[in-house]
Amino acid sequence: MAKYEFILDEAAEGQRIDACVRRFLPELPQPTVRESFRRRDVKLDGKRVPPETRVRSGQTVALYCMEQAADPIEVVYEDADVLLVNKRAGVSVVPDDRGGASLIELAHRHLLLSDSSALPPRPCHRLDNPTSGLCLLAKNDHAEAVLVQAFRERTLDKRYTCLVRGVMKPPAATCRAWLRKDAEAARVTIHDAPVPGSKPIVTAYETIEAGPVSRLSVHLITGRTHQIRAHMAALGHPLLGDDLYGDRAFNRQQKARRLMLCATSLTLDTAGELPELDGRTFTVPCPF
Repeated sequence: MAKYEFILDEAAEGQRIDACVRRFLPELPQPTVRESFRRRDVKLDGKRVPPETRVRSGQTVALYCMEQAADPIEVVYEDADVLLVNKRAGVSVVPDDRGGASLIELAHRHLLLSDSSALPPRPCHRLDNPTSGLCLLAKNDHAEAVLVQAFRERTLDKRYTCLVRGVMKPPAATCRAWLRKDAEAARVTIHDAPVPGSKPIVTAYETIEAGPVSRLSVHLITGRTHQIRAHMAALGHPLLGDDLYGDRAFNRQQKARRLMLCATSLTLDTAGELPELDGRTFTVPCPF
């Protein structure tokens, strides 16, 4: 029988224990988790508890199940320098106040399966928590320095697929604006001209399917915080499922319970620094 154990963080305070298990152990299939609760094989501070039990931060959860968990992440490509994964929506790249297992922690679990001395990998760029798709992690200092510079200097090509409200006019365009980040409000604003603290952004899109909800391919030329979400909303076509920048009423009407944004393609160029990656394009299927 396999055992999984974790300590609850502050974000778990007052939540149901079954919800915490889903956040901390996303690699476990939900039928397996339900079976563990049914068999009373989930303990909170050493005591068996039902799934509706409310928890406190600092408590220890231990779950026993009849099967070993699958690999905690979906690996798209891996070599001695990098790990490229298909991130699930709802998983933060690095630990944050949402709690639960981060992508870095899940990737480290993956590496430990084959190397007990493996160090946690380091993110070369970020995807928002609700965004799914390709995320590149470095295994060593050299790869991290090379890839962070490649993302900063935009010597690579990032493509996203998204669903937006309405029909884009024109159906394809390259759009420029200025983005200002408000760290306290945890959001950004888009401006037609420079304002204090703003940075230029460039977002290109192409319509794949047009309609009341349109499917777009988006080329992220600059990579600012929430760029696609905020820029498309500023153009009058917010992303489906985006309650922060989008149209909540439309999202409810369309029964969109998650952000419809996925990083579906990444083409790399490191100028020979990481020759195994140069000129390669990696893709994942869009989940919506």
